[in-house]
Amino acid sequence: MAETLNAGEYHNSRVELVQSYEDSFGRTPYPHKFNVEYTIPAYIETFGHLGNQESNEEVTTSVAGRICSIRSYGKKLMFIDIRNNGAELQVLVNLGKYGDAEEFANFKKTLRLGDVIGATGFPLRSRSGELSICPQTMLLLSPCLHMMSMNSIEDKQVRFRQRYLDLLINKDVRNKFIVRSTLISELRSFLEENEFMEVETPVMNALAGGATARPFVTHHHDLGRDLFLRVAPELHLKMLVVGGFDRVFEIGKQFRNEGIDPTHNPEFTSCEFYQAYADYEDLMTFTEQILVRLVKKVNNGSLIVNYTEIDGTEREIDFTPPFQRVPLIATLEEELNITFPRPLDSEETRLFLEKVCLERGLVSNPPTTSRLIDKLVSTVLEPRLINPGFITDHPQVMSPLAKYHRSEPELTERFELFVCGKELCNAYTELNNPFVQRERFLQQAQDAAMGDNEAQPIDDGFCTALEYGLPPTAGWGMGIDRLAMFLSNSNTIKEVILFPAMRSVQEDQEEDQEEDKE
Repeated sequence: MAETLNAGEYHNSRVELVQSYEDSFGRTPYPHKFNVEYTIPAYIETFGHLGNQESNEEVTTSVAGRICSIRSYGKKLMFIDIRNNGAELQVLVNLGKYGDAEEFANFKKTLRLGDVIGATGFPLRSRSGELSICPQTMLLLSPCLHMMSMNSIEDKQVRFRQRYLDLLINKDVRNKFIVRSTLISELRSFLEENEFMEVETPVMNALAGGATARPFVTHHHDLGRDLFLRVAPELHLKMLVVGGFDRVFEIGKQFRNEGIDPTHNPEFTSCEFYQAYADYEDLMTFTEQILVRLVKKVNNGSLIVNYTEIDGTEREIDFTPPFQRVPLIATLEEELNITFPRPLDSEETRLFLEKVCLERGLVSNPPTTSRLIDKLVSTVLEPRLINPGFITDHPQVMSPLAKYHRSEPELTERFELFVCGKELCNAYTELNNPFVQRERFLQQAQDAAMGDNEAQPIDDGFCTALEYGLPPTAGWGMGIDRLAMFLSNSNTIKEVILFPAMRSVQEDQEEDQEEDKE
């Protein structure tokens, strides 16, 4: 009958069934509990040794899952496939073994695809070799009121807006989030093994510091003032190092009021750590160690990762260390055949870089020195880094929280790690001189006056903390979502965030069409 109904009619018929279920069958279709003795993967592991047509009727056990297939054979036999925890199991319902003939007949009439059921019975393997459970009783645990197909869902609007359907139906999607969860767990374990302590810092702040990004603004009614959702936990974590915690890390959400595209989501997950008595050279080596550990963990021990770009280009990424190192200014000068005027923070340099960009059809708004250099880096250096590579020694005008380079004037001891042209990590020897830090904040204020809404504010509280003495420290941040993209072969960030930010349906449909063209 279900095949002859449209979606609306089907839904109405299921609603009527549920509303009359208790009167008709003497039980609720939404019971409070069902005792599950085995998940389906555990059931398969426990009873997988049974041979064809072998059973063990001395064992009574129970499983539960969502119906993904129903096949009836006459009045006495029904095959139901249920899915649970990423695995499937056949429920072989035989009237000769079932305890209640009337209940059996009712189940045949009422069960539909998507229903969640529980089955209690004994294990067996069918004549065709299918491991099964032969139930003596079954229970409807939660009916599905909507018409479901267990065929693959391709429509991205359905997949991302109704992620539960995506997870239920598209088996590979579940694996992506298992990879993501494994990465976070393994990263946490690695840091704890290296004597880092996990901490939590505020999500709402009076100032949006710690990264060059545009913040979200919220309002605290009791305090009567606006607050910012954090763009990074950096400043609080460094205050903890001042307070005597030499190695701290935080895995958590950051919020940046910026664009939505295949590699950016306004709400994302990062890991930041800070290590006293270390510098950025130490962290480059440590970064290689971290990635080797994580890649091997989720990639069957291999450091070669197959990845497909959004345009369909197939990549083979080699995470074998040591990673390439690319000095930012020196490499730009070599690639563009130019020489940067000095000092780098002068108006002469800014005008020079604006001309260099315009000659290459590049526009930066606002045209600050920092933004202009970043534009050149993103078009000249980043795309060439397919295998992991460090871009190093950024100018001070781009790095307000990084320590000045000990041997290269106007540069900092900073690196960014890129993979397939996308930033994965950002780290530096931390600036711990409070006088220089105030000067850097003032430079950021000048950028803000030119219209840079991502410039960092002057944070007097943080400067005061530095005045109490921040030991020589190195800090590091990595985007969890980006790494999950590479290691689950996902070419958009929405694939690895369970509930990504979505535009209006029309805007998202237009974006999907553009991605499909690419």
